[in-house]
Amino acid sequence: MNPARYIMVGGFLGAGKTTALLQLAKRFRQQGQRVGLITNDQSVGLVDTAMLAAHNFPVQEITGGCFCCRFTSLTQAAEHLSHDQQPEIFLAEPVGSCTDLTATVSYPLRRMYGDAYEIAPYSVLIDPIRAERILGLAPGKTFSDKVIYIYLKQLEEAELLVINKLDTIDESRFHRLRNALQSRFPQGEVLGISARHGTHIDTWIDRLTAGSLGNSPAMAIDYDTYAEGEALLGWVNLSAELTQAGDFDGNRFLQLLIECIHQRLENAQAQIAHLKITLSPDTGIDLGVVNLVRGDAHPELSHELQEPLTAGELILNLRAEADPKLLETEVHQALRETAARFAIEATIHHSEAFRPGRPVPTHRLAQA
Repeated sequence: MNPARYIMVGGFLGAGKTTALLQLAKRFRQQGQRVGLITNDQSVGLVDTAMLAAHNFPVQEITGGCFCCRFTSLTQAAEHLSHDQQPEIFLAEPVGSCTDLTATVSYPLRRMYGDAYEIAPYSVLIDPIRAERILGLAPGKTFSDKVIYIYLKQLEEAELLVINKLDTIDESRFHRLRNALQSRFPQGEVLGISARHGTHIDTWIDRLTAGSLGNSPAMAIDYDTYAEGEALLGWVNLSAELTQAGDFDGNRFLQLLIECIHQRLENAQAQIAHLKITLSPDTGIDLGVVNLVRGDAHPELSHELQEPLTAGELILNLRAEADPKLLETEVHQALRETAARFAIEATIHHSEAFRPGRPVPTHRLAQA
């Protein structure tokens, strides 16, 4: 059998990786290719996995650490997908606060499993508004220096710097950002897409399928600063069961819940990196998804439920620069308040608040 193509798409929290992977998966499937997806998080209960599975794609979820620290789990997930689905394309989404993935994932995968996988050029997705602020092209709230260190290191190792969300900026801002990225990170080719609208996805696919991962030496990275930057971020993963005596509007519930969380986090001065919530009925495959990618952004209902529901499962993933216990407290209170407005009983089955631990890669190859 020919080697499967392994495509990893990195990028900071809120860059739109899951929406982009879903676009790629749909395009590859339209071309008649079998696709398997691998999601990744520091803990269990991923919105991303629920979104991808709702579109009937085979998904494996790796939890408890990033790809670099769970390398064996990554290869086992690929083996499970190969056994069940025999994918010709693997699409992998690493944790949004991770970097150094070329040296710790792509190079080891090629070195040890080169007969099984053809490694595509490494893409890093970019939210243009966040990038403008971090690169000094526009004013606005951003993160502390050690979190920004991780962000810039992600850009430094990218072979394809993919500016997402073209629908949110005009052409002049795109060209200014593209020129800034090309000047500061000359190792990468800069592309522009809108994953939400499918704009220029085929151009990106051409780059992903025509070439292979390069052979440049791994970038230098200070793992102490990297670890300290990750430790500034708070993670909250929550799942809950919602029930009501009659039907309720799940889309409206999601909108009011995320608005309530948003306001409480703003009052607490927490810097939001990404907040994602899904709601799925207890029967069928319907799904509602709402996102917030910055504290000064507007929440977006990206997938709407088609019917009212009486019961369903809610999954919430919050990433922000703040104390995780504070984040969890605000989320719980917002859920209680919103549920009360709808006369809904909200039963929390799982809630976890933590800071990511120090990254300890299973392998790291300084040379390709």
